[in-house]
Amino acid sequence: MPITIKEVNTPKELENFIKFPYLLYKGNPYWVPPMLLDEKKVLNKEKNPAFEFCDVKLWLAYKNGKIAGRIAGIINRRYIEAWKNNYARFSYIDFIDDAEVSKALFDSAEKWAIENNIEKIHGPLGFTDFDPEGMLVEGFEELGTFGAIYNYPYYVNHIEKYGYKKDVDWIEFQVKPPEQLLEKVDRIAAIVSKKYGLKILRVKKAKELLPYGKEIFYLINRAYKDLFGFVQLSDKQIELYIKEYFGFIKPEFVPVVLDNQNKIVAFGITMPSLSKALQKNRGRLFPFGFIPMLKAMKNNNMADLYLVAVDPDMQDKGVNALLINEINKIFIKNKITLVETNRELETNLKVQAQWKEMDARQHKRRRCYIKNLVK
Repeated sequence: MPITIKEVNTPKELENFIKFPYLLYKGNPYWVPPMLLDEKKVLNKEKNPAFEFCDVKLWLAYKNGKIAGRIAGIINRRYIEAWKNNYARFSYIDFIDDAEVSKALFDSAEKWAIENNIEKIHGPLGFTDFDPEGMLVEGFEELGTFGAIYNYPYYVNHIEKYGYKKDVDWIEFQVKPPEQLLEKVDRIAAIVSKKYGLKILRVKKAKELLPYGKEIFYLINRAYKDLFGFVQLSDKQIELYIKEYFGFIKPEFVPVVLDNQNKIVAFGITMPSLSKALQKNRGRLFPFGFIPMLKAMKNNNMADLYLVAVDPDMQDKGVNALLINEINKIFIKNKITLVETNRELETNLKVQAQWKEMDARQHKRRRCYIKNLVK
């Protein structure tokens, strides 16, 4: 039977769009389900401020009357303005191993982009840098992480057959943190702290971080502004992220470096790994899905590193050593034996240099693909 492509227009179709991967990857030991509630919020025009500057289309592919794939097209107007690249993004790409299905999906996104006078399309990329991005091209037999894309190996063959080429790669490491503080890093941290009058913010409850919330995201905007595809977060987006995540984080795992005027100059966001907990509850918090999440937060030998940022004015001054030293203290205290770094641009040699002092292996690679739409 021919493939049918249908644009998502109704709440039921949106629900099918969101839930398709939960069927496609059912039983896969490496796929980590996203939080179902989060997926619904991100794709809700009323709740995601990114819709204010993004044009979005969603499509479902049907074969033999059953859903066989999905894709989203995103035109981020702020990205185009900031980077002067007339590009669209494809996102939320999932499909069965069927060339007719995948081609129909990409054709739909490309046709829509061309109709909007777009020159190139790249992805998988989300609305912002805080959404999952990068198709997995290495590390298919490695456990995924919360907030990261997992895909079957056949995806790569399909997309490259349709003329997509590498735009940029991210790499990921699994690190065994040291059992005791690294002498060199500890020494540099002490020197930097004294020289610049820096200190670590000590809080016991997540709500004590709230007064620093906006400042943390403003620092991200400054520190990440030149990274691939980054678009600065609006105040509405920042308020949403604070509301969504600051009640969820474990403050002990979020070291914040302050200067002598109590301004943030650096921070790191780490968390006990939620991968196995999300596999148990299949991305659902209710009615009992919150139980494995709570257990993972309290008793876990694995952790994820999500974000690290240093104020541009304080970079290359050793502040990163102070931050890494504090993170090592956290991991030692909590008996963390494995850490996932999550994605790092392959060109970001400064970040990768941090792992040279540790037992680390590069075990995953993600790719942003790009295709020229202008004949």
